[in-house]
Amino acid sequence: MSEFTDDATDAARLIVLGMRPKQVPRRDLDYADLVRRYANDEDFADLVRAVANGFDLIVLDVNERSGMVLGPRADSIFIVRIDEYARRSTLSGRGLDRVIHGLAHLATAAIAFPRPDDLANDTYVGYVAVDQVDAVVRDACRVLKERAAAAEENQDPIDTAPDLERAWRAYERRPAASKTKDDRLATDSTRGMITKAVRFLADQGLLIQRAGDTAGAYRTTPRYQTMVRELAANAAFKELTDMGVITVTDPTGSLRLVGTDDTL
Repeated sequence: MSEFTDDATDAARLIVLGMRPKQVPRRDLDYADLVRRYANDEDFADLVRAVANGFDLIVLDVNERSGMVLGPRADSIFIVRIDEYARRSTLSGRGLDRVIHGLAHLATAAIAFPRPDDLANDTYVGYVAVDQVDAVVRDACRVLKERAAAAEENQDPIDTAPDLERAWRAYERRPAASKTKDDRLATDSTRGMITKAVRFLADQGLLIQRAGDTAGAYRTTPRYQTMVRELAANAAFKELTDMGVITVTDPTGSLRLVGTDDTL
């Protein structure tokens, strides 16, 4: 094969490895070599980005901790669409369920990385648990409910309110936890849906369940940190973190809910 063909093969190989969410360079010598080549050979890096672009993929980051992190464009065949997410998480596909899962994912990211510095610090590890996510979203719902009531009193048009303000009702109406006949957590309760959401993130190599913990506690991965950096530009994410329902209590990143003494 020609040198160009060899380079193109290596570029495609790096992209394939990046699409395996739980594969990391420290466990794969070939992967580690390709990551180092990407960092040190600009021509190779350009080729990798060009091949990724041909697949409607964006190279978000390439480093020795997380490997290659890719993001799909809106029309990419690799994007996880709501129907596929529904199959993986047993989401019904109903509009209200989509809203609740969306809030769960936003809150998970906000709890894991509550400060801009956490996203900028490559050594930072965030922690999140199912009950924490539920508590944060419910507190956010309270804030949004108060905003909606104030808007009503001021005769402000509700349809001009931010998206999150129109979503609180769907979440608030669901029970936090309920049991099935065989004593399992009901999947249509908010904690049941959050459990599905964080397990999906774990399947994607974005969260890792803490050893020995069966209560739904997870730690973040470098891959998730990179993904959340992209999400942080999202208006809904910024609105949730700006609400004041998540507060940093010390430099190590411990969190508590506003109005409580419970450290998360």
